[in-house]
Amino acid sequence: MPNNRRIGREYALKMLFALQLDKEQSGPNQLLETFWNNFRFADDALGEPLDILEAPLTTAAKLYTEKIVTGVVEFRAVIDKELTETAKNWSVARMAPVDLSILRIGTYELLYCPDVPVPVVIDEAIEIAKRYGTKESPAFINGLLDKIAKNLIKKNS
Repeated sequence: MPNNRRIGREYALKMLFALQLDKEQSGPNQLLETFWNNFRFADDALGEPLDILEAPLTTAAKLYTEKIVTGVVEFRAVIDKELTETAKNWSVARMAPVDLSILRIGTYELLYCPDVPVPVVIDEAIEIAKRYGTKESPAFINGLLDKIAKNLIKKNS
């Protein structure tokens, strides 16, 4: 069974992906409310939707999801700037939406969640990319997040 933060990251991935497709730009608060009110998933971390309202979701997983979603939205300009500067030949507009969402989550955690160790951020992003991305996603995400982490260490030294 994945831990609360893994579950939170996977929910955040789905919400951030949906936010990229949101033509009305309803914002993260509306997205969070709609998501929590309408989607229930099995205990296998985002398995098949359940018909019952009493779906298993810990408070910790829900809170971590909301922290990531609101944080990524709030700091998206900084996160995207970091991604653009690191991925020299790739603009965020060219990145696959799933990869971009995973990268935004990982970059947010690297920049704003000092309680999460760098190797954990990168490993979690890779594992989520294996599940939701393409065959090339894990290596792409690993390379970018590793460079961002190394750049942050240099800046903070």
